[in-house]
Amino acid sequence: MPKINDDNGHGERRREPVIPFHRPAVGEDEALAAAEVVRSGWLTTGERTAQFEREFAQFVGAESAVAVSSGTAALHLSLVCRGIGAGDEVLVPANTFTATAEAVALTGARPVLVDIDAASLNISCADAQRKITRRTRAIIAVHVGGMACAMDEIAALATRFGLCAVEDAAHALPTRYRGRMVGSISEFTAFSFYATKTLTTGEGGMITTTDAQAAKRLRRLRLHGIEQEPARGGEPQASWKYQVAEAGYKYNLTDFHAAIGLVQLKKCEALRQARERIAARYTQAFAELEAIELRGEPVANGGATGGGVSSAITAGDSSSWHLYIVRIRPDILGIDREQFMQALERRGVAASVHFIPLNLHPRYQREFGYRRGDFPVAEAEYLRSISLPIFPGMQDGEIRRVIEAVREIADAAKCVAGRAAMGAGR
Repeated sequence: MPKINDDNGHGERRREPVIPFHRPAVGEDEALAAAEVVRSGWLTTGERTAQFEREFAQFVGAESAVAVSSGTAALHLSLVCRGIGAGDEVLVPANTFTATAEAVALTGARPVLVDIDAASLNISCADAQRKITRRTRAIIAVHVGGMACAMDEIAALATRFGLCAVEDAAHALPTRYRGRMVGSISEFTAFSFYATKTLTTGEGGMITTTDAQAAKRLRRLRLHGIEQEPARGGEPQASWKYQVAEAGYKYNLTDFHAAIGLVQLKKCEALRQARERIAARYTQAFAELEAIELRGEPVANGGATGGGVSSAITAGDSSSWHLYIVRIRPDILGIDREQFMQALERRGVAASVHFIPLNLHPRYQREFGYRRGDFPVAEAEYLRSISLPIFPGMQDGEIRRVIEAVREIADAAKCVAGRAAMGAGR
């Protein structure tokens, strides 16, 4: 493929500060909240964790919320609570982080990979239906980048085949689907509060559920299967009295993390709006670029909107904009995704890729028998997908630089490809 000449005429580009892919939106408020917990003398699961659960449930409109140590723990406990185990199968999109399928494997069940919708990059309901067998017990819907999956179709599929629907909402706080907040729709929804997420506690997660009894069991499972958690400050019962009701895990969230989460939760919608404003500027700048495709909306029965030329969200929907994903068109540019990202890097723009399809990883090939070529849509979109920087603290100049870099690279690549084509025609 042709090389792009993107220097300043002297063999190197102008030196500018690197725009990071992510910068956490934390500050003095979070520091003070954490310090208050330290001074209180109660660091583990306590009143702040309980308060975080109540306020989170209210924020997303859920019946109950259970705080845990990570998004992976949230997925794992959701599946365990529904009784999924050895011999069962769980549908998982091929285009996701390994944690989604790992949570399935931890139960002893088999993660059955499913291809994706080409426009939205979320799970294909049509392919999901093709993968259902008599062993299928659940389907995990991953809201990639914060754009909601087609939950009406997924719910209908789950009802028709008697499946448990679990939402992997690691990217989707706050996201709305048809006017409802993600976290209030399915029986179980798993959130992540990892350092890069839209709401962060450094590490941590949350399960929301529509089932109050399930919430009670989830609280038991997250702390060694103990029926009654150790006494909190001011409670009359002796702290050494407890009963182990069943096998459990060490998945509880600490008050230290919950205190940070409470501060972040108050800012959550404002942080989403800041991301949305950046996304709107990107969309406006890239919508007319022939060499760049934006994410589109899936249509019924597993189809895709034509061309993916608009990332508009339908009425009643809103994205958290955890990621801003573009797809390049190598046939027009004359360069591949790796070369495009290298050109971004030379311009001081850090980008990423979401995700490497699971069937391309050695573990999933060795242990589950998946191979390259098994999921043609996920693999094709992976090869041309780029996630651009988008975080609430992005400065106006940083946003402009990202836009300029993408446009410059696209224009330069087209010129090089055009000259090459003209030379070949001589």
